[in-house]
Amino acid sequence: MRIPIYQIDAFADSLFAGNPAAVCPLEAWLPDETMQAIGMENNLSETAFLVPEDEGYRLRWFTPRVEVDLCGHATLASAYVVLNHLQPDWEKVAFHTLSGVLEVARDGELLVMDFPPRPPRLCDVPAELVSALRIEPDAVLLAHEYMAVYPDEQTVRSLVPDMPRLAVVRTFVVSHMIHHRAQLGVYLRLNDLPVPSVYGNSADESG
Repeated sequence: MRIPIYQIDAFADSLFAGNPAAVCPLEAWLPDETMQAIGMENNLSETAFLVPEDEGYRLRWFTPRVEVDLCGHATLASAYVVLNHLQPDWEKVAFHTLSGVLEVARDGELLVMDFPPRPPRLCDVPAELVSALRIEPDAVLLAHEYMAVYPDEQTVRSLVPDMPRLAVVRTFVVSHMIHHRAQLGVYLRLNDLPVPSVYGNSADESG
């Protein structure tokens, strides 16, 4: 069986930049273990698989180790493939996912996502998180993932996490909050990978 695969750079305005994701359009689902093996061999932060469903697509995301229930840049990458290669006449696409229906629409040359809100709340600082990060954060927020808040960008860049311990904590976010307010500056998402992936915050992409 030949499986088409696209590698798309989301959050980018040039080649070899942004956040790469693999996208595999399918006619029917492969066994979960096969999709997981493909994700592991691709060795990108996420590999997306999509199958036609209703008026849109069913979308699933796999890291090299596990299936996840939400991924922004791989959703944008999947929308890019659908709207530019599979369904070029569509103005938007609806993805049925473990996190509900996610819509991505054209906005000129850009793509705009409608993502489910997951507002963070203050929580106790988990001891295993501090141990893995090696520098105690000023505060920790919890939404779908942990968000560790540090006083400045330099502190974030100086982190040398214990990656095996992060594998136990699994998925969380390390963020620098500008002046301790809600506006996020630099943030790193550590998603159970040997090297953390850098995430942006725009809807631009290139492929």
